[in-house]
Amino acid sequence: MPTIAELRRLLAERRADGASVALVPTMGALHAGHLALVRRARELADVVVVSIFVNPRQFGPGEDLDRYPRSLESDVAALTELGVDFVFAPAVDEMYPRGAVDGTTVNAGPIGDRYEGASRPGHFNGMLTVVAKLFNIAQPDIAVFGQKDAQQVFLVTRMVADLDAPVEIVAVPTVREPDGLALSSRNRFLDDAQRAAALTLAESLRAADAAAAQGAGELLAEGVAAFGDHDGASLDYFVVVDPDTLLPIGDDFRGRALVLVAAVVGTTRLIDNTFVDVGPAR
Repeated sequence: MPTIAELRRLLAERRADGASVALVPTMGALHAGHLALVRRARELADVVVVSIFVNPRQFGPGEDLDRYPRSLESDVAALTELGVDFVFAPAVDEMYPRGAVDGTTVNAGPIGDRYEGASRPGHFNGMLTVVAKLFNIAQPDIAVFGQKDAQQVFLVTRMVADLDAPVEIVAVPTVREPDGLALSSRNRFLDDAQRAAALTLAESLRAADAAAAQGAGELLAEGVAAFGDHDGASLDYFVVVDPDTLLPIGDDFRGRALVLVAAVVGTTRLIDNTFVDVGPAR
C-alpha cells in the first residue's frame, strides 16, 4: 500500500500524462454499495483511488470503533477485480501523527449538529476533517460518495463550495437488497430477527413516499407510524428536509424533499433516506 508521499508521487506521474483522478473514500468492509461507487468512479475518470480508513475522529465515546468491521484483504481483492489503480489504506498514526484527538479539525457548522450529529456529537467534524485530508493527499478531480449517507454528502458538498476546493462531488443512489434494505457494512451485525426489524426503515420511507402527495404533515405521520408495529427497531429520528438547506420543511412546503430516518436495531445503528415529491395538503 502506498504511503501519503508515495501516493502523491504516483498520482503526479499519472496527471503529467493528462489523466483525471477520481477518489472513493471508504472505511472498508466493502459491499455492493461501495463497489457501485467504484464502478461510477471508473466511468468518470482515468485513474481511480479508493481509500480505506476507519477514521477514529468520527467515532464518539461508546461508539463501535473497535467493533467496526475490517476486511482489508478481501476488500483489496474486490477492488483489484474492478481495476482500481490505487488502494490507499494508511495507518492511524500516518493520518494523525499528533494523535487522533489533537490537531486541526474542520467544523461542520450547525447542520453538523442535527440528525446524525445530534445522536453522534462531533461525528461530522471528524468526517469532514478526514475527507479534507484525503482531498489534499489525492487532489482528485472527482470524489464519489453514496447517497445513503445523505447528510454526509450534503456536508461534504458544502465544505467543497465553502472552501473553494477544486473537486466535483458525485453522489450515487443507494444500493438495496431485493427486499429494500439499504446496504451497510453494519448489516453484518444483524441476526435474522434483527434483519427483519431493520426493514422498518425502508418501509417507513415507502409509507412517506406514498403519502407525500397529501402534504408534509401526512408524509411525516405515515413515516413515523411505520415504526409502531415493530418493537425491534427503535426510532431515533424521522425528518423531512429541504435538500438545498437540510433544514426541516414547513407545512406549506411544495416540491422535492429529502426524508431522513435513523433507528437502532439490537445494538446496531442504521440510517436511510429517500427523495419525495411533496404535494398540497388535502
